[in-house]
Amino acid sequence: MLFDTWLTSRAAIALLDGALAGSGLDAEDFAVYSVLRQSGEISPGDLARWMSAPATTVSSHVKRLVARGHVRQVPHPDDRRSYRITLTDAGREVHDTAGRHFRSALTAVEQALPRPAGEVQQALRDLHTAIGAAGAGDKR
Repeated sequence: MLFDTWLTSRAAIALLDGALAGSGLDAEDFAVYSVLRQSGEISPGDLARWMSAPATTVSSHVKRLVARGHVRQVPHPDDRRSYRITLTDAGREVHDTAGRHFRSALTAVEQALPRPAGEVQQALRDLHTAIGAAGAGDKR
């Protein structure tokens, strides 16, 4: 099951990278921009948890997005040592463009599913939860 999940992940990334080509974003960027769009602002720690990535990876990612002019860092309202990340107008614009390409890929996948998309999504959420629980119990 875990190997099938890995294969599915790779296939999804390849599909999205292809669909998003020319939009200025790849699959990972689009996912991060989507989280930023939905949250409005997010702390680097929350983004790291969402991405299941180390803080150093998130920091590098954020620096790249700031350099593009698509993300800005704003002071954290409760922690003067930290900051929050938010999309700029340019970031929202590129996300909108990429979103049109994303929706085409999503529609094609949903039409090819042998069962309702909601059922598949729930199964994936359940699998994600189980993987997280297994990982939490595997602290050596």
